[in-house]
Amino acid sequence: MKTKKGFMLRSVGGRHVVVAVGKASEEFNGLITLNDSGAFLWNALAEGCTYDELLAKMLETYEVTEMTARAGLDQFLETARGAGLIVDD
Repeated sequence: MKTKKGFMLRSVGGRHVVVAVGKASEEFNGLITLNDSGAFLWNALAEGCTYDELLAKMLETYEVTEMTARAGLDQFLETARGAGLIVDD
């Protein structure tokens, strides 16, 4: 899976936001604010990752249990999919 073309992560005033650019901005009005772990996941998805790769990256980077990492990852992916921000390969 990866981020959908036309959406970019930007840092604005010390906050992470995803904004639509180009043609995507005609269909998506607004922005999505991400916390640090959300921005971390967004950057990993920009390169293209499987679920297992994302989970492994989270476990390598953050001091959390696998259950906590899975819960956070699942919530992030559900929200991102619901907003149409990621696509499955």
